[in-house]
Amino acid sequence: MSDSADGGNGIHPERTGDLNAAVLGVRRGDEAAFRAVYRCLNPELLRYAAVIVGQDAEDVVAETWLQIARDVLRFEGDGASFRRFALAVTRNRARDVLRRRRRRVQEITVPTDELPEPRAAGTPGGEAAPDTAEVAGAKLSTREIVSLIGTLPVPQAEAVLLRVVLDLDTKSTAEILGKRPGAVAMALSRGLKKLARLVERPEATAVRR
Repeated sequence: MSDSADGGNGIHPERTGDLNAAVLGVRRGDEAAFRAVYRCLNPELLRYAAVIVGQDAEDVVAETWLQIARDVLRFEGDGASFRRFALAVTRNRARDVLRRRRRRVQEITVPTDELPEPRAAGTPGGEAAPDTAEVAGAKLSTREIVSLIGTLPVPQAEAVLLRVVLDLDTKSTAEILGKRPGAVAMALSRGLKKLARLVERPEATAVRR
């Protein structure tokens, strides 16, 4: 869904340079650099959190930036590494929200496909079939497809968002999700197939309005 030419990390070459420079400035304690990193990554963090926790996304991302601000001076790495770090922190804060929700609704049975799956053993398999991704991506804008991704089971939604929308490679996605690449590939394949079916349904047109 992107035309990035930087090895699949979802950031165009000129943006990669900007993010690398900003992260270097952040590590030196430069407040202007921190604001630049915030402007670059905040929209992606909000999209990711919204897929997991819905309307609580802004609170999750606010907590994410608080943690990043506390930990950033100890961070070592380039812009791509910082992006993965920020997405991983977002996921952890979002999972905290899900745990709090489950504690508040102790007597209600929640469908298991709405909850994050536990760490799974890797399964054979590579990347999802490109034609499936094209079916899912060609018919809707990014905003529209993110809305549909939010209807998938959380493990599949996370894999599709990180791989297809944010254009991370499988290894980086597996790092963020704490899973093996084979498990990520399986969740991605299942999610893309469901997404393709959703795109073909008449009610999917409601998302476009």
